[in-house]
Amino acid sequence: MIDDTRTTTRLYLITPPALDPDRFAPELEAALSGGDVACVQLRLKEADDAAIRRAARVLQPLVQGRGVAFVMNDRPDLAAELDCDGVHVGEEDMPYAEARRRLGPDRIVGVTCGASRHRALVAAEAGADYVAFGAFFPSGTKAAKHHAEPEVLRDWSETTVVPCCAIGGITQANCGPLVEAGADFLAVIGAIWGYSQGPKQAVADFNAVFARYGRAY
Repeated sequence: MIDDTRTTTRLYLITPPALDPDRFAPELEAALSGGDVACVQLRLKEADDAAIRRAARVLQPLVQGRGVAFVMNDRPDLAAELDCDGVHVGEEDMPYAEARRRLGPDRIVGVTCGASRHRALVAAEAGADYVAFGAFFPSGTKAAKHHAEPEVLRDWSETTVVPCCAIGGITQANCGPLVEAGADFLAVIGAIWGYSQGPKQAVADFNAVFARYGRAY
């Protein structure tokens, strides 16, 4: 499970959309050495199964060896086969119930909910381990189907116990309002792997913002 017992927002890293796992591994190790990270999601939308398996074989031990959750994007079948910690399913991916059936009760299943509190409630009541809202800002990685405002995070965090994750164009410079609104996790891609000072400093700088804006319970 992703540890959500801390009293501040935590990082949820998503891999670049295309990568050579051997070349990417040092970047990932650098990011993980930069400070607290809750989760790493392997997200290779355009890769075939062989490439995804190879990437997982290289990267998964680096992540799990640090006590960080390793989550597969979209593919509950591969998540189960490769013994990942869980899976994240989007609106157009496998339904939550089927993902849960394939992974069993003890692994993470997270669900994309766009800007819809109703969709998030349905997922949470079905047993999702976390719900993801977004996009909060324009992203260079993925064209957003929905736009979310920080208020959806505030409302969710004040009325439910299921953790929420914010995603979409999030950077060290713009994430403060999302932390203040109660996001348990921030999912980030470009602000880590494209950071001018490198991924290690990128993680450190996010955690500095979390400490500054972090809320107490």
